[in-house]
Amino acid sequence: MARMHTKKKGKSKSRKPMLDGSTEIKSQLGKEETESIILQYSKQGMGPTAIGERLKREHGVLYPKSTLGRKITVLLKEKKVANPMPEDLMNLMAKAVNLNKHIEKNKQDKSNTLNLKRTEAKIWRLTKYYIRMGVLPGKWRYDPKQAELLIRGRS
Repeated sequence: MARMHTKKKGKSKSRKPMLDGSTEIKSQLGKEETESIILQYSKQGMGPTAIGERLKREHGVLYPKSTLGRKITVLLKEKKVANPMPEDLMNLMAKAVNLNKHIEKNKQDKSNTLNLKRTEAKIWRLTKYYIRMGVLPGKWRYDPKQAELLIRGRS
């Protein structure tokens, strides 16, 4: 199946690399220690992907799900520390806000105008998905001005 906004074809899934027995895992952290580190990073304002990267880089935890038995986002929701807005949607809205600012200064930039339309299409598609899954309220709609306020409040 082809990708959405390119003519290229891609793989249907991403797969984690196999861990063989010869690979030594650097981390000796237990479940409780990993949970406390994750909660500490979330209090610093980091999102789940940034927490996962930091765990991998600094603490040697390759796959937190195998250590914790659940994903980082599920743990943060259980502890009631998670952001109510999904991280991927927030990242797309931040990208759209930056493109809007750029286009206001450079009105002749057609390629970035097209990129803004594509980004907003992704936002609308994700919004429909999250409303269907019950993550967002049913009346939630994407508005560029509201998105700018959300992004400003996040940072």
